[in-house]
Amino acid sequence: MAERELDKLNDLQFDVLKEIGNIGAGNATTALAKMLNTKIDMNVPRVEMVPFTQLPDTFGSPEEVLAGILVQLDGDIKGMMMFLAKEESAHTLVNSLMGGMGVSGDGTFSEMELSALSEIGNIIIGAYLSAMSNLTNLKIASSVPYISIDMAGALLSVPAIEFGKLGDKVLLIETQFGELDLVNGYFLMVPELESYDVILSSLGM
Repeated sequence: MAERELDKLNDLQFDVLKEIGNIGAGNATTALAKMLNTKIDMNVPRVEMVPFTQLPDTFGSPEEVLAGILVQLDGDIKGMMMFLAKEESAHTLVNSLMGGMGVSGDGTFSEMELSALSEIGNIIIGAYLSAMSNLTNLKIASSVPYISIDMAGALLSVPAIEFGKLGDKVLLIETQFGELDLVNGYFLMVPELESYDVILSSLGM
């Protein structure tokens, strides 16, 4: 099977990836609502192919502080997936889970808060992957989540170094969800190129 270059996907193939992104983000939001035991609204996700070099600018600048949760993918699809949120949005999520008890006095994250954030990331990434698995009938396994709080440029250097040699673009799913205060969350899907083939082929593309 010839590997498809991400920047040469036709409109129909890209629409399929966008729809998977929409359904995955919706599933993740539903899982988060159950976890927090509250109703959560979600805006229609924005799905696009973004060059690795432009990723940090998506969040404002390379110096923007982000919370990042990363899992390695294995099984029928190999690669990695990240959930990213700006620092303020990450605090909002943690506070929702911890009943308003999750703000450190200096604005940093305590060990308990990092654990809560890791659990949130694990739940919503798992729900996203579950939706993808159900759509494609592919088996997708994920590693224990890794969490880091750092500047966008530093956080995003990990997938850029790992997969930049396979292509210069990545699938970015941006969504807004929450109760009264909507927070921006970003799913970064970075499968190996042959895994894009597997995904599209499983759907008859």
